[in-house]
Amino acid sequence: MGTSFRESMGWLHTWSGLIVGLLLFAVFWTGTLCVFDREIDRWMNPSTRLVYAGEPIAIDGLREEAGRLSPRTAPWAIVMPTPRDPALWIGYRGRGGFERTLFDPLTLKPVAPAESWAGTRFFFPFHHTLHLRMWNLGTWLTGLAGVAMMALCISGVIIHRKIFVDFFTLRRSRQPQRLLLDLHNTTGTLGFLFYFVMSFSGVTILASVYYPSGVWVAFEGGRSGYVRDTYDVFSRPRLNQPGPPLGSLDAMVATAREAWGGLSPGLVRVFHHGDRNSYVEVRPSIEAEVAMRTDPFFFDAATGAVLYRTYIRETSQVQQFLTGLHFAQFRHWTLRWLYFALGLLGCVLIVTGFLFWIESRRKAHASAGLKGVGFVEGLTVGGTGGMVLATLAFFVANRLLPSGATFLGGARYELEIWAFFTVWGLSFAHSWGRRGAAWIDQCWVAAGLCILAVVLNGATTGHVVQAWGDGKLAVAGMDLVLLAGGFVAAVTAWRLQRRRQGTASKQFRHHPLEGQSS
Repeated sequence: MGTSFRESMGWLHTWSGLIVGLLLFAVFWTGTLCVFDREIDRWMNPSTRLVYAGEPIAIDGLREEAGRLSPRTAPWAIVMPTPRDPALWIGYRGRGGFERTLFDPLTLKPVAPAESWAGTRFFFPFHHTLHLRMWNLGTWLTGLAGVAMMALCISGVIIHRKIFVDFFTLRRSRQPQRLLLDLHNTTGTLGFLFYFVMSFSGVTILASVYYPSGVWVAFEGGRSGYVRDTYDVFSRPRLNQPGPPLGSLDAMVATAREAWGGLSPGLVRVFHHGDRNSYVEVRPSIEAEVAMRTDPFFFDAATGAVLYRTYIRETSQVQQFLTGLHFAQFRHWTLRWLYFALGLLGCVLIVTGFLFWIESRRKAHASAGLKGVGFVEGLTVGGTGGMVLATLAFFVANRLLPSGATFLGGARYELEIWAFFTVWGLSFAHSWGRRGAAWIDQCWVAAGLCILAVVLNGATTGHVVQAWGDGKLAVAGMDLVLLAGGFVAAVTAWRLQRRRQGTASKQFRHHPLEGQSS
């Protein structure tokens, strides 16, 4: 690995980044998108483009509707609206999986169902599971990426002796290798704390998945006992005996809100509906503070009497704080944009690391007849630029597909996901087939898809201009971010194309036959 500790850390930094880099980019990119997952939801599901200012809502009128919609054997929940996610919805587990029905929070009338998984149901699970749920494979891979990122952060500090000087160094050299190294150092230093904290908190959130099986022996009931002891969870069994009607949910919410000091509820869940042992859980909103609180009240469903109040242990409170810090669901727009910017900076860090590896070895590999650089270059373009193209194709497919569209048995939301993975796969094929021009091509395509998504949104919903006047800033904000991304992609493609043409012209002028042909 090296004759000194610093050289060993350089070896670790180089090869762990090369091996895990594409996985890291996928996690960072989707995590960055998840900072605005609710806004993506509203853009991709026009029926949820509602206006809600945060006033208290009476939900007793939904009791009968919820009981009718959900199966008697499964719990159902009323998820309260927020200004970022203004649709109130009733969720339950049906035969086809998790189902939900949306309502306008002001009128409590049903609205058109969400036909896209959008941000909260596609990008968010992708961020921590990669949608590979068998044997928790995706969770293990993202955990590996988190540990690798922490190792990269630490080894990066060690191998850069002049880290503070590097932070202020950005040489506009004609040599790509030097410019890429400066960009990599600058982005790494600027976001160092953010990268490390996000990686550490991401691993600790899912720590129970990584525990060896022998750990559960220490808890009565195994894994369920761990959850009960750690989070102070209350439950009581179904008696399979008819019970009295469901009591006032509004009264239960009022009791919990008073105990929480005026904090609004985030979720009201009913267990064993219609049974004599039915009970209600009222959870607090997670928008008011950084920590993602899980200290609910439990009420008897018929009488509204308090059965139990959860008190979280101090050690669990630390875990809740790290969870909230990672998920960034608290109500603070400045920090939200800072998270988004630092997430994009992390993506640039990963891409420049790959590009520096490629440029620093291109001549040596070419002279030795090795194909490693070409292979890694194709992986880099497809795994990073291709991921961006797949995301944009996901947005465009959402606006192109008509309501209720199906194909080969796939529902509309599945067709969007097929578009995402199809474009991602094709981008790898393109990157290996168009070496030297793949970045230019994909940047131009990205710019076109950004503009197309905005145009299609306006054409299909008419909310591009209206959004500013009726409070739907999420829609206009999404369009502006897409346009800004399209501009950056177009400028990048133009500069890369000019650089490529200049290089080709220079090679022609220095060709050995040029003088003879003249």
